[in-house]
Amino acid sequence: MNWKFFWRLNAHMQLAPVLESGEETLIGGQAVMEGVMMRAPHSYCVSVRKANGEIVSETAPLAKVSDKYPIFKLPVFRGLGTLGQAMSLGMKALKFSADVQLAEEEEKKTGVVAEGGKKPTEIPAWAMAGQLAFSLLFFIVLYKFVPLWLTEQLKSHYPILEGRILFNLVDGVIRISIFLAFLYGISRAKDIKRVFQYHGAEHKVVFNFESGKEVNVANAQSFVTFHPRCGTSFLIVVMLISMVLYMFLPFDTMMGKFLGRIALLPVVAGLSYELIRYAAKNKGSLLTVLAAPGLWLQRITTQPPDDGQAEIAIHALKGAMELEKSQGGVLVIA
Repeated sequence: MNWKFFWRLNAHMQLAPVLESGEETLIGGQAVMEGVMMRAPHSYCVSVRKANGEIVSETAPLAKVSDKYPIFKLPVFRGLGTLGQAMSLGMKALKFSADVQLAEEEEKKTGVVAEGGKKPTEIPAWAMAGQLAFSLLFFIVLYKFVPLWLTEQLKSHYPILEGRILFNLVDGVIRISIFLAFLYGISRAKDIKRVFQYHGAEHKVVFNFESGKEVNVANAQSFVTFHPRCGTSFLIVVMLISMVLYMFLPFDTMMGKFLGRIALLPVVAGLSYELIRYAAKNKGSLLTVLAAPGLWLQRITTQPPDDGQAEIAIHALKGAMELEKSQGGVLVIA
């Protein structure tokens, strides 16, 4: 795996929370490298288009985390369970798509196509683990440490920031600004733009399914790309909620504030999930206003797909639906 592919995969990992939309009783999905993963309550399918136009897929059952562990049926906890499973599944889908891309790159270099039972080139488990560790460290440094450090530097010049309310407000504004700058900057890359198109395709196909109309390319293309259950909306809510919760941390030192922010991550994620879930089911409520910035931001993270990309999303949806039906699963539309 060369360095160019390494950074390409890392960029996709950084964007995974933005691209993923997970709710264990609903249809949802995630954009991956040249493809889309779609999930139903008890199954998933990831479909990827190869350079020659061939579509390759991986379909498998998916146990509901709340069935395995009843505690994840409770408010807040259900968000942690669902989000944890969604991220795990997202990494698995991303690895499948990356393996397809890596195998194609190797075929171009060597001119040898894996066949006759020969195992194609795959990303080693240790490499994926290293990528995940790097992505987590990047997240903590960029969105927890840097905003806090910058706010502390401002406080040394502006004593008015000694108050927790104003301090955490400035800290939150810096965090959101970094997030927006990161998204805008990475969206300029050609490869990432294609991922955002597949993200748009996933949203259009989910809307098509939820509408009750026949799922096909023409119908899917008639819908918008902005969906309230998107990971983009979730992350914006996370940042807004964290601004409020951090005001209650009883720490004055920078290290105490930093460790407190990390410790509160599960609480912030669980509460944010509940707000997004409520907003999706109660359109027109006050919480819908809270989720609105995420929908605006999807103008960056989702782009209009071409028909071929919509076809991939439909292929993944049908794969998940067929397995869901064979298992006797029941779909509930919000």
